[in-house]
Amino acid sequence: MFTTFFYTLKAKGLDVSLSEWITLHDALNKGLNNSSLTGFYYMARSILVKNETDFDKFDLAFEECFKGIKSENTITDTMLEWLDKSDMMELLHEEARSFLNQSEDLQVDKEDVETKFKDRLKDQDSEHNGGNYWIGTMGKTSFGNMGGNVGGIRVGGSTGYQSAFAVMGARKYKDFRNDKMLDNRQFQMAFRKLRQFSSKLDIPKTELDINQTIDATCNNGGYLKIVMDKPRKNAVKLLLLMDSGGTMIPFTKLLNELFQAIHKSNHYKDVKTYYFHNCIYSKLYKTPECENGDWIDTEWMFRNIDSDYKVIIVGDAAMAPEELYSDTGNYRGPNGGLSGEQWLLLLKQHYKKVVWLNPKMAPGNAPWREAETAIKNIFPMYKLTIDGLNEALVKLMSR
Repeated sequence: MFTTFFYTLKAKGLDVSLSEWITLHDALNKGLNNSSLTGFYYMARSILVKNETDFDKFDLAFEECFKGIKSENTITDTMLEWLDKSDMMELLHEEARSFLNQSEDLQVDKEDVETKFKDRLKDQDSEHNGGNYWIGTMGKTSFGNMGGNVGGIRVGGSTGYQSAFAVMGARKYKDFRNDKMLDNRQFQMAFRKLRQFSSKLDIPKTELDINQTIDATCNNGGYLKIVMDKPRKNAVKLLLLMDSGGTMIPFTKLLNELFQAIHKSNHYKDVKTYYFHNCIYSKLYKTPECENGDWIDTEWMFRNIDSDYKVIIVGDAAMAPEELYSDTGNYRGPNGGLSGEQWLLLLKQHYKKVVWLNPKMAPGNAPWREAETAIKNIFPMYKLTIDGLNEALVKLMSR
């Protein structure tokens, strides 16, 4: 059992050393888990996991190895899929939460709810949305998620009324992972790496130079002598090109977070943002709606946006091969007689530093993602996660 657990941890990406594994066995021999599976979980996690970003990996490995030790409250993967609803449904359901303040004194018979929950788990064999009996969503039972019952057992989903007395099937630490999708704060933290200061500007010396002031004061017999210097200014210029529409619609919120993080930051000398649909052709759009006429010429960009701009392209590279290879394959707007691949090669030829961020990059060179594989051969491509973004920014700043 424990050997399997060791290799499962490794397979999930946890770096477990031999000394840590021996320490775990020593703790078991001393009975530090109090003969409890829950105690073993916390003991093993405290010994084997070095960073909270790995908590979710540990939970997945633990569940995989010890799921055979089932309780009558075990939630199956199939049921969690039934209960996994889109963010849009959750937004639509916000209106139904207005009565929460009227039910603060609601008394819940926990034993009765738990008994009914166990009965439903045994009998349920299909997905349910709405209703007042089964485990599901948008209903009135005391178990499920996004329903209209206050005080019960939330199964999957995200917190709503925050009144459930128990939560089942929640991966509590998935937001800690380094390979998860990013939010605004994580974007801003990562983009701090993308800055380079320059003091070569011909401007007045208005910034206190602490080191030189200390040296000058010492050389002046201890009498204070202030030394000023030219302020350092951010020298990085950034060109952001984002795929919009189509298969990128599910990532609209993510792209908005990226856009806001960049434009709120003061780490850059200049930022310019344009949009495209699927692939870059002879026109780049000024807005994410990608409306015909509301665009600039890509050749104008080459002439007017210098080659020292660092370029970040964001897109899922999910397109038909003809959209990349054919000179008539652009389904929206003109292509200037060139294929998408030729336009990408022109972009690579003009700009020194270009990276591609992909929110759903396939592993390796997946044969079913022909266009993605071809683009990987043109630009370094990284998955749009914390680790992927950090690697991309290091690439952009490298000499």
